[in-house]
Parts: sequence; C-alpha cells; structure tokens
Amino acid sequence: MDKPISQSLEIVIPAFRMHTQMFDNIIDGIREDDALRRVEGRTNHIVWMAGNLVNCRYWLSDVLGMKDKDPNEALFGNAKALDDSLPYPALSVLKEQWHKISPEIYKGLLLMSQEQLQSDYEFGMGIDFIQENKMNMVGMALDRQSYLFGQIGLMRRILGYEGVRYDINKALNY
Repeated sequence: MDKPISQSLEIVIPAFRMHTQMFDNIIDGIREDDALRRVEGRTNHIVWMAGNLVNCRYWLSDVLGMKDKDPNEALFGNAKALDDSLPYPALSVLKEQWHKISPEIYKGLLLMSQEQLQSDYEFGMGIDFIQENKMNMVGMALDRQSYLFGQIGLMRRILGYEGVRYDINKALNY
C-alpha cells in the first residue's frame, strides 16, 4: 500500500481503496432496466445512487483542490433529488466516470499534508462538534459513500440479485 504524507490518512486510504473496489462489485450484473426501478415509487433507483457515488468522488476532488468537475453535476450536484422526468446515464457510463476520477483523488489524498487537511473548508452544516476542515470533509465523503453502498446493496436484494461480493480486483491500485 502507498503511504500517505499525512499519518491521519493512513486509516482513510484503505477505506478509499475498498470503496473503489466496491463500486464495481455493487453494480455488477445489474440490468439497466432494473437499475432504473424504484420500490413503490418511493425509493431512489440504483442509477441515481450510483450517480451520487460518482458525484461524491468529484466532490472529494474539489475538497482536494482539483479542477475536475462531475459531467453529471446537473443531475446529482448539491444533493439534487431524483427527478423521474430526466434522463440518467447508464451504469456503464457512471463506472467509467468513477474510474476516471478515482485514481486522481487517490494520488491527491496521498499528497495531502496534515496542514492542508486541517485547513478550513466550509460545508455549511453548522454542527458545533464538527470542525469544518478538509479532513472532516474527507471523512464525510467516505461516510456518504458507505451509506449509498448500503442502499444499493439493499436494492440488489429487493430486486432479486445476489448480495454484494467483496471480490478484490488487484489491478485497481487506487
């Protein structure tokens, strides 16, 4: 495993890499028609959740000071709710976007200094026990991704797919 400059990220890097792996596993085998299904019209569909995962990675790239922008920002940015009237990208497109930005974020995380991580980053939650800095944004991004993975895992089972596997693709080194 690559070693980050900041010791604070030594616990983050394995989680980030596991999430990179999980994206492929979580959408594996899902048919596009199922990926757009909602349960009783009340849940988000898998494409919306996968798109939010990709958006979360782009959000993290912004925290790290990168200039990359989510090509689907209009659909997923700023906590935009699912809109059934809009066309959403295919899972294969979202997978390509995930793997385009993820190695760049990985490199960026490895190069973040403790000082950079502690620098202010306003995210507007106004919670007195959470310092609004880059380190906590990294943590919140990982938390959001974990939540979305759980939601997609549940949808897989509801739609009759097998549970999520924890297979590791050793070629993904980010």
